[in-house]
Amino acid sequence: MVKLDKRSWKEKYFVKLKGFLAQYSKCLVVGVDNIRSKQMQEIRMDIRGRGELLMGKNTMIRKCLRELVPEYPHLENLLPAIVNNIGFCFTDMDLAECRDVLVKNKVQASAKAGIIAPCDVIIPKGITSQGPEKTSFFQALNLNTKITKGMIEILQDTVVCSVGDKVGLSEAKLLNMLGISPFFYGLELQTIMDNGAIYPPAVLDISQEQIMAKFSSGVTNVTALALGAGFPCAASAPHLIMNAFKNLVAISVVTDYTFEEAKKIKAFIENPDAFVVEAAPAAAAGGGGGDAPAAAAAPEPESEEEEDMDGLGLFD
Repeated sequence: MVKLDKRSWKEKYFVKLKGFLAQYSKCLVVGVDNIRSKQMQEIRMDIRGRGELLMGKNTMIRKCLRELVPEYPHLENLLPAIVNNIGFCFTDMDLAECRDVLVKNKVQASAKAGIIAPCDVIIPKGITSQGPEKTSFFQALNLNTKITKGMIEILQDTVVCSVGDKVGLSEAKLLNMLGISPFFYGLELQTIMDNGAIYPPAVLDISQEQIMAKFSSGVTNVTALALGAGFPCAASAPHLIMNAFKNLVAISVVTDYTFEEAKKIKAFIENPDAFVVEAAPAAAAGGGGGDAPAAAAAPEPESEEEEDMDGLGLFD
């Protein structure tokens, strides 16, 4: 394979990037910090036939995108995302599925001095495999220890590095000495471009229930505003109709005027006992299957002794 000169290589890159923008409707900007070449190769194999991964220098990517802004105006909003170590994943897949494919391939790695911790690093309590001569490493990080059976024992779980902190030399040495590899590295989804719309990856985690809850809250606010202003609209119309019906029923109750829907209400006001009687059989039918109430039980027969005493006085 003939190695291209720098100018030809840039021109070829520009053509490739422009071709991917025209071919695919979606583009994901992914962070590639601490990604190994073998790991990248496995990710490319996973999306083969369904998408393309494209890497490049940020200055060259920005120059290419600026040249394409007249043809694709939305790329202007993508320029702020071209920072640090990033790459592009062009695809037509479902975005949630594509994200899962990209981020599932993670590799466990040991802590190195100077890197930014992507998560909290905790050294668990318990007996270690280190002898008393290594006590100074633990003391440098203010870990509570004691000597148990000739080995250093950590007395409590200790956070030696929090997320976003730079890992120090002492922390890295101690973690490696204890055989703790706390970090997992993989592609990190940063920005999504979908048919010209650019938004953060957190949008993919929004569920249908959350959308419906937000929509319901908005409809409630619109309805309250429309009712307060007396403005009829699709949201307030059912409430306005119901309020008008209540007013008609109220007029019908206090006057001789009546209509079909108000007859039962007026009948209830005039004779509420009639509705109680109607409800009693239904209640009795609904209570079947249990023991009969004590009040409905048959009366106990009188004893013979009581029958013989009938008609006799106290001194007979």
